[in-house]
Formats: sequence, structure tokens, C-alpha cells
Amino acid sequence: MATLTPFAIVLNIIVVLVLIIDPDWEFSAVASTLIQVLPAVSLLWYRRHPVGVLVFNALASAFMAVSAVVVPDVFVPVTEMDALWVPLSAPFAIAFGLQRGQMSWGVRLSVVLMVVVAMRPWHGSFVTMTLGALFTLYPMLLGLYLGARQQRMHALTDRAERAEREQRLIAEQARAEERMLLAGEMHDIVTHRVSLMVLQAGAMGVTAEDERTRRGAEELRATGCQALDELRELVGVLRTTPGCNPDIATEVPDLSVLVAESESVGMQVRFAVDGQPGNASPVVTRTAYRIVQEGLTNVRKHARGAIADVRVSYGCDAVRLSVSNTVPRFTQDPGLSGTGGGTGLLGLRHRVELVSGSLTAGPLADGGFELLAVLPAQTTTVEG
Repeated sequence: MATLTPFAIVLNIIVVLVLIIDPDWEFSAVASTLIQVLPAVSLLWYRRHPVGVLVFNALASAFMAVSAVVVPDVFVPVTEMDALWVPLSAPFAIAFGLQRGQMSWGVRLSVVLMVVVAMRPWHGSFVTMTLGALFTLYPMLLGLYLGARQQRMHALTDRAERAEREQRLIAEQARAEERMLLAGEMHDIVTHRVSLMVLQAGAMGVTAEDERTRRGAEELRATGCQALDELRELVGVLRTTPGCNPDIATEVPDLSVLVAESESVGMQVRFAVDGQPGNASPVVTRTAYRIVQEGLTNVRKHARGAIADVRVSYGCDAVRLSVSNTVPRFTQDPGLSGTGGGTGLLGLRHRVELVSGSLTAGPLADGGFELLAVLPAQTTTVEG
């Protein structure tokens, strides 16, 4: 629309000139037509060279005014109905300048002189003064109006953007406060309970007479200590301002440890890895670790006796992993299957979205279940 406006003005000026041109095609008519058309055509380059177009129209206006006084009827026919001694395009060029706020005091003075020359009040002709004012003042007033309207729209847009930024900052501050509150609750309540479990398991391992009981108590204590470490890490993530890059969990986790832990409690796990974990950024390998951890946990909880299948592929551009299981051979343990309620998968989806990955979970045709994820190999997104 902005590009069509100068084109439409040029076309209308040419049409007007064709309608009012002298049919005898005298030299003055041809010359005045060229003087009118060339400045009008220059409007097409106004957006690229605004100053040049203004100067060109000003020179054309000066030439017409001087020639009308010095050599009348040679380059410009002078009659009462010839309302303008300036090109019809000059007011529009100045209007564009007024609209974009490019008017200096020199140009403003030229505007006044152009209006006076166009109206020719010393002739005392009402028709000449009226037409001169109409063809000069109207485009310039229109330019002033459009410029003020454009500035008003810019001001409203800036105000809306500032309000949106303020709302976003307020929302981020509220989320940060919620994260801090959640971190405090987790540290005060969950850490306390797990610490008690670790201490009780340690005491059982010391006082138990049966070797099998002591070994089980030690495994329980070690698992509790690992849970405490992961819980402290999670609390640290929650207390970190979003967008920062905290130095946590720099050690890349090993998926084979998860598989070994699951096999130690009687699960059958098939594990296959293709590629090197070093091709992926630490946050991606850590997210993959959490996905496999949650997948194996769900197999233990909801598919007792099933065979788990863990497959991980580290590529140049993506990390693909799946955790699936066969049909359960035993009924579910209410004490295990009744916990969670889908919050684990919901948390996984959030983690995967943070690294711009995708996660799907659903039943298989043979009655099993599959957890499938595709993660970008490299990302700078902070997990949490």
C-alpha cells in the first residue's frame, strides 16, 4: 500500500495534465507538461532518495515561478486559470516529507513561498488564489495529518510493547517465587524423610545378623543416598534463575548404571547403544538419562515380569532413544502402580520441550508399552 501511493499520485497527475493540455501543442504547453511530468515521476523514488526528490521538486518549482515572471508564456502559460506556477507533484513531495518528519526550517520556508507563488495574491484573482491554495495547502495538510497519525500509532505500539514486557517480567518474577517456594518445601520435607530412611537403612545394615538382610539394607542406603544427591541437584535447579547456566551435574551420567540397577532387582533388560554420547551436549545426555530412568521405573511399577528393551542412538544431529516392554507376566503391585498418577511422564515432556525435542508414549500392538524420544544433539537450553 505504501508503494502504491506515490504511483497513484503520479498517474493522477499525468491524467490531469493530459486533460488540460493545450490541443494545439504549442511549445509552452509541451514545456510546461514536461516540467510537470518529470517531478511527478520522481515521486516513485521518494522512499529511496527523499532529499533528492524534494530538491528536484523545489528546483522545478523555482524554475516555473521565475520563467512565469521573466519569460511568461514561453515555458509556462500564464492565464487566470493556470493556478500553479509550481509542479503539481511538489506539494505531494513536501507532504511526504512532513509525514516522515524530514522538514527543516529551510524547507518550511520554501513551503510558504510555494503557497504564495501558487496563489499569486498580487493578481487579485479569486479563482487563482482559491485553486492555488487548494492544490498546495490540501496535500501538505494531509501530510501533516498522516505524520501525526503515524507518530500516534508508533506511540501506542511502544506503549503496548512496554506493557507486554512489564507483564512478562511480573510473570517471570512470580514463577521464580513459586520455584523458590517449591524448592524450600522439597528441601525441608522430602529431604528430611529420605534422610531418615537412609539412616534407618544404615542402622539395619549394622545391626542385622543375616548377610542377605545387611546386603539389602546397604543397597537401600546407597539408593537413598543417590536419591538425596539428585534431590539436592533438583533443588539447585529450582533455585536457579531461568536463563542462567548453573554449574550442576557436569558429570555425564552413564545409562549402563541404570540398566545394572534394574537388573539387580530382578528385571530383564535388553540394552543397545549406537554411537558415542560425547556427540551430544551435556544437557541432552542428562535428559536422555532421565527418560531412560523414568521408562525403567514405569516398567518396574506397571509391568511386573516384563522384559524391558532400551535402545539409544547418538547421531550427529539428534539423539533417538526408546524404552519399551513386553506384556507383563504378573499382576500389578497396588503399592507401586498406585503411585505417580502420570506426573512422571508430564515432567518428562517438560524436560524434552526445554531442549526442543519430542516425546511420545503409548501402548504397542502386542500389549506392551513404548516410550520414544527424539532430542537435538546440541542445545544450549538449561534443563530444569
